[in-house]
Amino acid sequence: MRVLGVDPGLTRCGVGVVEGVAGRPLTMLGVGVVRTPADADLGHRLVAVEQGLEQWLDEYRPDCVAVERVFSQHNVRTVMGTAQASAVAILCASRRGLPVALHTPSEVKAAVTGSGRADKAQVGAMVTRLLRLDAPPKPADAADALALAICHIWRAPAQNRLQRAAALHASKTSRAPQASPAPQAPHATKGRTA
Repeated sequence: MRVLGVDPGLTRCGVGVVEGVAGRPLTMLGVGVVRTPADADLGHRLVAVEQGLEQWLDEYRPDCVAVERVFSQHNVRTVMGTAQASAVAILCASRRGLPVALHTPSEVKAAVTGSGRADKAQVGAMVTRLLRLDAPPKPADAADALALAICHIWRAPAQNRLQRAAALHASKTSRAPQASPAPQAPHATKGRTA
């Protein structure tokens, strides 16, 4: 499986491509950052993020895209930019018919380091180790994008099995005949015997 991980952001949108399957060594195919100037108009920045992501999709042809799920932060301005960049990533993938998976930061940290509270340095160190790199990818947004791709490769098989089981269960319950009422015993009437 080849996954494009996207750590969304308007100023720096981390991107990383990882290939492999759960339980086997993974390979980094590419890592980088799509940058936009902080003083540019919002519309131009979103177009720049879209164009950058489209280049990555064209070059690496991933099977799916894993995007960090936006969560509420204290800085509303930051979360808005992150949400907007996230929407652009989802749009680019969906336009091509690629499946999109959303993972929370704590899911990614737990998958890669074993702790949902790991800091950026711990995530970078584990990404370096898991992908057999010489040094952690810089900036941290790039390492986070690789961590998203790794998380998805490791979690996707279990998630797919759960989705298939849920779909199978739903199809069986929707096709199951309605239970007919249980037959009732004939009522005995007073004074009569059969």
